[in-house]
Amino acid sequence: MARMPVNGQSFALDIVKTDEDGRLKRDGNLMSASAHIITAVIGSGVLSLAWAMAQLGWIAGPISLLIFSFITWFNSCLLADCYRFPGPLEGTRTYTYMGAVKAHLGGIKYTLCGISQYINLVGTSIGYTITASISMAAIKRSNCFHREGHDAECHASTNMFMIIFGIVQVMMSQLPNFHELVGLSTLAAIMSFAYSLIGIGLSIAAIAGGNDVKTGLTGTVVGVDVTSSEKAWNCFQAIGNIAFAYTYSSILVEIQDTLKSSPPENQVMKKASLVGVATTTVFYMLCGTLGYAAFGNGAPGNFLTGFGFYEPYWLIDFANLCIVIHLVGAYQVYCQPIFKLVEDSCRKKWPESGFITNDHPVHIPFCGVFQVNSFRLFWRTAYVIASSVMAMTFPFFNSVLGFIGAISFWPLTLYFPVQMYISQARIRRFTFTWTWLTILTVSCLIVSLAAAAACVQGLIMQLHSFEPFKSVS
Repeated sequence: MARMPVNGQSFALDIVKTDEDGRLKRDGNLMSASAHIITAVIGSGVLSLAWAMAQLGWIAGPISLLIFSFITWFNSCLLADCYRFPGPLEGTRTYTYMGAVKAHLGGIKYTLCGISQYINLVGTSIGYTITASISMAAIKRSNCFHREGHDAECHASTNMFMIIFGIVQVMMSQLPNFHELVGLSTLAAIMSFAYSLIGIGLSIAAIAGGNDVKTGLTGTVVGVDVTSSEKAWNCFQAIGNIAFAYTYSSILVEIQDTLKSSPPENQVMKKASLVGVATTTVFYMLCGTLGYAAFGNGAPGNFLTGFGFYEPYWLIDFANLCIVIHLVGAYQVYCQPIFKLVEDSCRKKWPESGFITNDHPVHIPFCGVFQVNSFRLFWRTAYVIASSVMAMTFPFFNSVLGFIGAISFWPLTLYFPVQMYISQARIRRFTFTWTWLTILTVSCLIVSLAAAAACVQGLIMQLHSFEPFKSVS
């Protein structure tokens, strides 16, 4: 703020700093970008990795984790270079993933990208609602087991917890944009480390206690643990779960749009991606391998809520509380691009509408003045309600996560970043670089389709005995 003397008096003038594109000056850095990535990546996917390892075994499990981590990091670097058009260092900002695809590829690919990205974002918000409700129900069940004994029938409906999570998200969704989420993302990242470390610690304790469990180089045994068809379907679903565990490309450009222009955004984003993916892989490898060693081929689908652990019950409660807090932040990180798309489109279509464009100051005790937008309040509340209802309708943890990962990993993490890089770098067809990038893309497409089919098969099997809105954990 500056003061300008006029006729002996001073008047305060707010000097609003902006970037070269006229938008508010960005102040993001390596730490904030890394926090956003870790918040987005270390999510509910980590909880299913022990189960995924049990399906794949000691060889294919860790190798799959390493392969998906490398692919995610490599394509994140390609995508970081596509934030500006036409070049990675100079040119106009694209602001969103769809904007980057429109600038570099355009046409039908832009439309397909939009469909893929927003199906992924909507699916992820539904998946996070399911996971948060299961964790909240697990806290209730954990206290019941401690009080009544481990053999007690301690069941809890997840519907009420989905409603509670939805109410919290209605309030949190009024934060206007990514720039306001730094504090929430940092807290969520801390929570993700906390429950991952608790899961690792409990697994080590179970291993040290001499659990009599069976593991194997190829995982579950056909004819003993599963049938041959179940083995095949479960392996592909496990791959889908691992893919979901690494999915964050759909919001990478939006995260990059929060960074300062100096040093260059693409360089900072590549470092943030390396920090995020490397940190995530270490935790995933520990959670997956130690969880498998602790539970063996009978590892639960969610190793903190499937009750492979009962005691200490207060630590189980705290871990699940950390999951819920983390998912409050992760839900917002994934929903912001959806909110932005709808709100920007409506402002462009009805620029004179006060309902859409006007903000109203509301004084909140101990927090100061908060700007409330009527359309934002209405639209975001409606979205949260819709995603909560969908979660109540299809509350299948492993199948839902695997399906989201399978259908979104290939187009968003692989196909579009590779195509934009080829266009930007003007790589000619049938050259060495074009050939191996195409082989990588096609190979991952085949794996993604197989994983998606397995998850659909799992959903169909679960739907046979399921009644909507009557989910019990």
